[in-house]
Amino acid sequence: MYDSIRPGRIWLDTNGNRIQAHAGSLLYEDGTYYWYGENKEHTKPGGDTWTWGIRCYSSTDLYNWTDLGLIIPPVLDDPESPLHPSQMIDRPHIIRNPRTGKYVCWLKIMGVGDEQLCTVLTADSLLGPYEIVRTGLRPLGMFAGDFDLAVDPVDGKGYYYFERVHSELICADLTHDYTDVSGHYSTHFPRRHPPLVREAPAYFRRNGRHYLITSGTSWYFPNSSEVAVADTYHGPYTVIGNPHPPAATRTSFRSQISSVFRHPTQRDLYIALADRWLPQLSEEESDQTEAFHQHYSDKEAGKCGAPITLPQADTSIADYVWLPLRFDGERPVIEWHDEWRIEDFRTR
Repeated sequence: MYDSIRPGRIWLDTNGNRIQAHAGSLLYEDGTYYWYGENKEHTKPGGDTWTWGIRCYSSTDLYNWTDLGLIIPPVLDDPESPLHPSQMIDRPHIIRNPRTGKYVCWLKIMGVGDEQLCTVLTADSLLGPYEIVRTGLRPLGMFAGDFDLAVDPVDGKGYYYFERVHSELICADLTHDYTDVSGHYSTHFPRRHPPLVREAPAYFRRNGRHYLITSGTSWYFPNSSEVAVADTYHGPYTVIGNPHPPAATRTSFRSQISSVFRHPTQRDLYIALADRWLPQLSEEESDQTEAFHQHYSDKEAGKCGAPITLPQADTSIADYVWLPLRFDGERPVIEWHDEWRIEDFRTR
């Protein structure tokens, strides 16, 4: 049994197995927390399995997690299915539509050449079964990379924040049923090339202000996060800096944030949920931002580009870095804790 959160250390479920819920998020319903994400248990170097379905866990304390199994299992008999393990399923996000009562899951699919497409599924229950309602989707005619979903707590309107691949970040309004985009959108943070382009957007709202935490584009190598704030979902967003100022290197504590969870009862407690994709690398080895910048700058200039050495990524042993946000005025700050407890924060 755990009685605390220990960032960067191996986290086991109640059966004694590594938790496999990467690049995902948390939902809270009727006194229970649900943590879902990519199941990487079979993702080994040299293999063709990227994600083996979407797995979900439940907890009543955020420390101890019970495996509920695969809420979206892989499709094994059809290599063309977006749910086949080789199709490179990434970053599941699930929201509940208050109008229809449906749970809507968006998936990023990278398994078709250089394209990055979306698959959308719906279910009557958080735990499924889920049915594919759209696949091969190019939102707004764009290739869509990392993303997050948001629902307005007052009017129930849905929003989709996504990386227009290697270009800029988009905020798009969702349709009434959350299964597509309506056509209205705004653009943010245009950058010339990786690693400057922002990805992995994590949206949250606090005191009527809208926040986005993003990372640079440098494969599984971590880099400096960036936080921006706005008065509306569509901005304009003002960049207010790196939320990890105490980090010794530019690696955001060797992690990449996938989402920010607002605790339902603890006063002003927001938790940054992050993955440590390459736990075998030191902070110095993890910081490859300059190498990526030089490579893409050379490529843009018509040169062959400085080579980038990528390690064998065994994401089946990736760890988690969950840390609380502290606010300095309106600026969120993420500080390192070897161990911390929810109970350290006052109840509302």
